[in-house]
Amino acid sequence: MHPSTALATVLVDESLRCGVRDVVLCPGSRSAPLAYAARAAERSGRVRLHVRVDERSAGFLALGLAKVSRRPAVLITTSGTAVANLHPAVLEAAHAQVPLVVMSADRPAELRGTGANQTTVQPGIFAAALRFEHDQPPAQGRAGEQASWRTTVCRAWAAAVGANGDPGPVHLNVAFREPLAPSVERGESGDEWPEALAGRGEGRPWVRVPKPTPTPTPTRMLSTDREPARTRTLMVLGDLPDPAMADSALRLAAAHDWPVIAEPFGARPADADVGTTVLPHGPLLLADAELMRRWPPQRIVTVGRPTLHREVTDLSRRSDVTHEQVTASRQWTDPTHLASRVRSWSEFIRDGHPQVEPGWAQAWQQAGRALASRLAGGPGSEVSSVAVAATVLNTMSDGDTLVLGSSNAPRDVSLADPGAGAGRIVVGNRGLAGIDGTVSTAAGVALASSGRVVALMGDLTFQHDANGLMIGPLEPRCDLTIVVSNDNGGGIFATLEYGRPELAEDYERLFATATHTRIGQLCAAHGVSYVAAGSLEELATALQPADAGLRVVEVHVDPAVDRRVRTAWRQRAVGGDASMP
Repeated sequence: MHPSTALATVLVDESLRCGVRDVVLCPGSRSAPLAYAARAAERSGRVRLHVRVDERSAGFLALGLAKVSRRPAVLITTSGTAVANLHPAVLEAAHAQVPLVVMSADRPAELRGTGANQTTVQPGIFAAALRFEHDQPPAQGRAGEQASWRTTVCRAWAAAVGANGDPGPVHLNVAFREPLAPSVERGESGDEWPEALAGRGEGRPWVRVPKPTPTPTPTRMLSTDREPARTRTLMVLGDLPDPAMADSALRLAAAHDWPVIAEPFGARPADADVGTTVLPHGPLLLADAELMRRWPPQRIVTVGRPTLHREVTDLSRRSDVTHEQVTASRQWTDPTHLASRVRSWSEFIRDGHPQVEPGWAQAWQQAGRALASRLAGGPGSEVSSVAVAATVLNTMSDGDTLVLGSSNAPRDVSLADPGAGAGRIVVGNRGLAGIDGTVSTAAGVALASSGRVVALMGDLTFQHDANGLMIGPLEPRCDLTIVVSNDNGGGIFATLEYGRPELAEDYERLFATATHTRIGQLCAAHGVSYVAAGSLEELATALQPADAGLRVVEVHVDPAVDRRVRTAWRQRAVGGDASMP
């Protein structure tokens, strides 16, 4: 056995012993030992192997595999720019606390800094984004090496899954010397190895590492002496690393009679008592002037990271309210600098909380029902981004998963969300909220899921990761329906200050950036099933459970219609006279 083969075999074997079930591989020469080891593990039924030719898409596929499952995949690349192409996915994993194990192949130290082909400085390439990093020298062919190799893998696994409370990406940079291909002839020099490489007995990992602390079960705990006896508490629920955390936060809110302004992400309980805690239609209730005058909040508890709506941002900047931030990471989460208290997740779930003022929850819930009544019937029959989001939500059932792109998609879902009776899981790449890698992330979520998965994204988000459709015929196939809400460019900018009429001359080129790509032909080039939905009814029909596989459903949204419908929707929310088309 060649030294490189021995090293790669042990690294892959120990990863599987720790709990890895998926390996994402990008082809390359220097990484060949890892590729052969992963393929051998697949042949023996120990792992599922996914081969992708684009490292950026591969990185987000691995991220998607762990997004809901919380079980990291191993991501293998060759040296050079291949490693750099993983940086967007590593950054997203770092900020969103998604476990990820990167194994990059490298030249040995004596070739670094010499002008050797495809060689750069890979240790430290991901800088502060990592939870653990190790630069592994080449195998030497001496006894005792495997103990070090296996221990390193266990350390990386523990850091990735958050044994210390902070899951995220880790990087094992592995140097290999030639030969890189395994021996093919018996008796070839180097077949013998000075020690057995079998690892611990019974498939156990080399080191038993602490498991992440499970999410505590929320209970009703009343105030301590440090808290006011009664108050008006409003919860703002943003994105959290683990979808199960949103479920726990909502149950705690229900136990304490806190109304909740919630972004759509996370696991939404189907329980009627818990579901009614979530106020309908995202932030629209904050525009109710009478409610805010008669029943203004006194205490706002922000859980996770809200990133979608300016109304929520404005609420978090009110200086006449006591603000508390609840963070699920080790990062300080107080962007407004107004928080009087920052709590850890475990402290928030465990500690006591003040009782609410009589009538507080009922007043907000009554206002929520009135808002839902004003918006009953949906945003109308014309195709708009909010109507597309509402149609997608109406087709989701208990246990389904919805993957959202960045920009308008999550905001439209939030505005259309009826709040109660969901029972679904909604995820998106909100760590840095970029549009890159969304198709691949959704594919990873689908591959790791046993239920129905639907993704909703804009046309630029879809095109940005078109290589996510580039899946070879021998690869595991995902069951995923991607809905592309095509407003011919970056429609979100039209809702910001850049869309003002006086700036129209430069808007199309600098912000909308329409490409006029024919998405149906793009799908055909990759052999992906495609449906064009010309109406909301056709969209609903296309979203009915279909044959397994990857499908793309495109629906065109006229930007002018979209602006008109969006304005009318908000006017109706505040009790205006605008009628929906």
